[in-house]
Order: sequence, then structure tokens, then C-alpha cells
Amino acid sequence: MTATCYSQTVPDNLSQVGRIAKYAQGESDYHDVVRKMLKKLADYLHELSPGCVTRAVVDTAPLLERDYARLSGLGWFGKNTMLINKRKGSNFFIGAVLCDLDLPADLPFESSHCGTCTRCLDVCPTDAFVKEHVLDARRCISYFTIEQRDEPIPLEFRPGIQDWIFGCDLCQEVCPWNRHAPACRQPQLVAASDQLPSAADFLVMNDEEFRERFKNSPLWRTGRIAMARNAAIVLGNSGNFRYLDILENSLQNESQLIRGAAIWAVGQVGNQSSWEKLQDLTESETDQEILDEIRLAQEEITKRLPGG
Repeated sequence: MTATCYSQTVPDNLSQVGRIAKYAQGESDYHDVVRKMLKKLADYLHELSPGCVTRAVVDTAPLLERDYARLSGLGWFGKNTMLINKRKGSNFFIGAVLCDLDLPADLPFESSHCGTCTRCLDVCPTDAFVKEHVLDARRCISYFTIEQRDEPIPLEFRPGIQDWIFGCDLCQEVCPWNRHAPACRQPQLVAASDQLPSAADFLVMNDEEFRERFKNSPLWRTGRIAMARNAAIVLGNSGNFRYLDILENSLQNESQLIRGAAIWAVGQVGNQSSWEKLQDLTESETDQEILDEIRLAQEEITKRLPGG
């Protein structure tokens, strides 16, 4: 199977569909930004106590940062499992400086201030919350679009992905404690809305373009292929036939992951011509999973055709 060549630009009227989680919108990876801040704190400890041993960690060690954050009095666990601070809400990063100094401990945060609110639980389109304070990561949009990089997103969860290309902010967006949370003060973690890539961008991007644009961002770890897979699903969920050309150009992509997602998306927005193009694919396709995707996509198109 060979990749189909097509334009590397997206028409302006198709450019703004798809969302990226707030923490990943900037040009830098938060791991790098926060680690530099923590190293400054560690340097200060060395000034106060020469010879002490320190280590800065940001999701880079087997440390339950969230639990230690509560024990240090920073906040409580919301029903969406996020740590919530009264003044900062939940849109912040947690890092730690490990050291061998005997420092006085702060009091843990013992109370909870979510009350009877269940907005975070109710808004989740994939029902990832088993109950209050319990998240099933296997149903989480962030897990599917970021961590599950080498497999198709399960069919039953694809509509729930909605327009999320990378991550998900829904359970934080509806949280009342985030209404007045301060804006990010680190410019390298913030991007202007007109600078954010769209779902269509990821489908027409090659490896070199992806590397150049995202090599220092959180999107780099997920990779271009998984991002293109996510993008195809987002375009399919849009229900907009204007994306049909871009999706059909990916029907013979050399990546099975992208190919399968594009086939599904074409099934969501395609027409009779799309049905026939999918049928043509069956003559050269040998992968049974892809053949199953084609069959299901054709069934979806048939439902929308006159007499379907």
C-alpha cells in the first residue's frame, strides 16, 4: 500500500475544526518549562544548605504528585479526580523537588468543596467516570487521543471524541472553580487561537512538517500518525461533507491507523461516490480490520442514500 500524494495546504474555510487541550497549545512542552522552574527552587535550596541532595521531577518519576500536593495543603480532589485549588482552580501543573533536608511539613487539605455539583461527571461524552472520584482511563478522551498511539480508537467511542484532536478539557471547563482561575503567565505554554493547528492540518502534514512544528511540544510524543488518526475521527464527527476531499485523499494512506480512521470518517460524511471509492479499495486491501472498516463505512453511507 502506498501513500496518496495531495496538497500540503488546507483551504481557509476548512481550517478551524478540532480542539487541543489547553496545556498542550503552546510551543513548549510543560515538562521542560516546569522543570526549569523547579531547578531554580532546587538551586535556592543549595544556597541555603550547601551539600544537600535534590532532584526535580515533573511526571518523570514514580511519584504520586497529586497525593503529595493534597498532603501539602494545595487543594482537594474534585469529583473528576483533578486537584482543585480555591484560588487557581484545576488548570495548573504539579511538580516536585525531592531533597534530603528535614523541612517542616504543611498541613494537608482535609476538606472538599465540590458540594452536590456533578457537572464534571455529567459532561463527559464517553462516560469515563465510574462514580465520583473514580475515572476509568480506558474510556477517557485524553487516553484515547494521547496514550493509545498504536491502535485504532474503539468504534463505540469515536463519536464521543467529538472535536478533540489531543486531550480533553471538558470536565475542567464546566468546573465552577475554574471560572475565575488566573490566566497562564508562561507565554511559551500559550498559543493564539489563530496559531492553533486544525484537524485538517494534521491529515495533510508530512513527517518533516510535523517535526518542525511540534518537536518541542507535548504533541511530539503522541506522534504524527496518531494525531492524523485523531484528526480523521474529528473530521468525521463534524458531519461536514466539505472535508470529504481531504478524507478521501487519506483512504490509501500507507499507515493502517490513518487509513482505518479515514475510512470510518468517510462513512460519516460520504456520498454515493464515496461508497464506490470504498468499494474500489476492497480490490487491493488485504487487511481484515480495514476491510471491516470499509464494510461499516459503506453501511453508514447507504443509510443516508435515498431508499437507504
